[in-house]
Amino acid sequence: MIDAAAIRASATFQAPPGNIDALIARVRETDTLLAKPMTFMNLSGEAVGGLMRYFKIDVADLLVIVDEVQLPLGRLRARARGSAGGHNGLKSIIQHLGDDFARLRLGVGRGDSRRDLADHVLAKFEQDEAGDVERMIARATDASDTFITGGIAAVMNQFNGGDPATTE
Repeated sequence: MIDAAAIRASATFQAPPGNIDALIARVRETDTLLAKPMTFMNLSGEAVGGLMRYFKIDVADLLVIVDEVQLPLGRLRARARGSAGGHNGLKSIIQHLGDDFARLRLGVGRGDSRRDLADHVLAKFEQDEAGDVERMIARATDASDTFITGGIAAVMNQFNGGDPATTE
C-alpha cells in the first residue's frame, strides 16, 4: 500500500539521514513523509520512533498502516488510538510512542485455519484474491490521502464499515 501511495505521489524511496533502519519518500506537495521500516515487524517501533524524533514529527500527524487478520480481506478499519490487538508491529510502536496515534488496519483475513497464522500473513495473496487486494490498496491509499487533508476522524467516517467490495 505504501508503494502505491509513493507511485501516486511520484515519490521515490531512499535511506533517511541518520542511522534509522527504514526507507522514506518525501511528498513535497503535502509535506508528507512516507516510511517503510526495514526492521523485523516486532521491532518496527525502533524505526518509527527514530523517524519521529529525527524529523520532529508530532504524533498527531502519524498514521500507522498495518495488516489485520481479524478483518476480512479488503476491509479497512481506522482508529484514532487503541491497543495493539495482538499485532507485534503495533506492540513495538506502542512501546516507543504510547498508544495515542492513528492507525489504519487493512484486512487480510485469517486464511486456512489449518495453516500457521504467521505463514498466512507472510505469504502472497492467492490469484483469485487479486481484485480484492487491488481495491483494498486503492481504498487504503485514498484513506491515507484523506488523513493528510482531513485527519483521522474523516478517515473513520469515510472508510470504516461497509462491504469492502462495494464501498468506494
